[in-house]
Amino acid sequence: MATDVVMPQMGESIFEGTITKWLKKPGDKVERDEPLFEISTDKVDAEIPSPSAGVLKEIKVNEGQTVPIQTVVAVIDGAGLAATAPAPAKPAAPAAPVAARAVAPAVRPAAPAQAAAAPAQAAPAQQRSGGERIHSSPLVRRMAAEHGIDLTAVPGTGAGGRISKQDIEAVIAAGGVPAAAPPSGPAAAPARPTPPLPPPAPSAAPAPPGVSGGQIHVTFESAVPREKIYFGNYQVEPMSNMRQRIAEHMVASKRVSAHVYSVDEVDMTKVAALRAKAKEEFEQRYETKLTFMPFFVKAVVAGLRAFPTMNASLDGTNVVLHKEINIGIAVALDWGLIVPVVKGADEKNVLGIQRTLNDLAERARAKKLKPEEVQEGTFSITNPGVFGGLFGLPVISQPNVGILGLGMIEKRPVVINDSIAIRSMCYVTLSYDHRVVDGAVAHQFLHKVKETLENWSEPVV
Repeated sequence: MATDVVMPQMGESIFEGTITKWLKKPGDKVERDEPLFEISTDKVDAEIPSPSAGVLKEIKVNEGQTVPIQTVVAVIDGAGLAATAPAPAKPAAPAAPVAARAVAPAVRPAAPAQAAAAPAQAAPAQQRSGGERIHSSPLVRRMAAEHGIDLTAVPGTGAGGRISKQDIEAVIAAGGVPAAAPPSGPAAAPARPTPPLPPPAPSAAPAPPGVSGGQIHVTFESAVPREKIYFGNYQVEPMSNMRQRIAEHMVASKRVSAHVYSVDEVDMTKVAALRAKAKEEFEQRYETKLTFMPFFVKAVVAGLRAFPTMNASLDGTNVVLHKEINIGIAVALDWGLIVPVVKGADEKNVLGIQRTLNDLAERARAKKLKPEEVQEGTFSITNPGVFGGLFGLPVISQPNVGILGLGMIEKRPVVINDSIAIRSMCYVTLSYDHRVVDGAVAHQFLHKVKETLENWSEPVV
């Protein structure tokens, strides 16, 4: 019995995914729940397990392709296990022509993706002539802007008329659309039948790079192949799906939020001494290492309780003050950056926070995070100090209004009571959205964080 493998919906706000790697090839035996392929979405990278045991009979979607949720990406033959030799595997189906994808409706929800929230704040949602709102992703809007395409003139093939990436690619292949839709009504000229779109040209090698203004420009005659290209002293490689999402979110955040930065210095001597004294017993008793991050999380919680404006988000002209304190912690990956969230951080002690941090970081690096574990953050922390950075000026993670950057903890000479002493010092930087947070509140928040760390009194074991 054959089993279809579909692109899963990794959260209610996710409507498509990109297959980044197949872990099996046609003809391979697979067990139920064995990792079958890796995907990348707007929210998270993850390994997708096999829905059943059998032999991977066919791969329908190649690596690098982005398809809507519920699309059949492979077929598993359950009867293949009983066969003495598996039947010859079919080659992976080539990417469908752009024209064909444009007319084949994609079945997926019409609700706007949460990841589009930040770009949507930068520009109001477009509407068709009848007042109907246009549903599209940040990627679609960016592609439309780059090619001068009016989204109101693009028919969406997704559920509820949602415009997909394939719809935009089809329009680009046809030479684009007018900047504005033609008038309709009795006086309008009869509509001419639209000729079928020509299939995309076969993939060709990119033209040699041109140099202008100190920058290298490479023109690809086709979107395929998407792989490293070498030109003499230059190497050109496409951005990964995650890198593209990071780029979109960071540009949107800088465009939406009025970034202001404040810097303070914290004496971590007391915390450093407490950690040094307790870390061996902590690890033996709880089987997990004790880092500095739980101390910073607890200090941030104290600051957010004292100044709830920092634990907020902006919805149009309304400030939303969150009752829950969910702290996003930036985790550096070999292939990008992700911000898993410690939910209910104000309800956890040092041990609870440390265990949660370790679990989230390990599963982030193993691509095991769930979409909900990178959502609903109300404030963020990033730690460039772990890589030796003195301090950094981080970009706000939307829709938060603040993010704390932690510098390296190092011993420095400081003046205490008119005497020079060697102390463990750390710079902390606060990036905040000046639309919501004023400088006075920001510095009071920073002072609360500093005060909590310098006067730490909570036991850790």
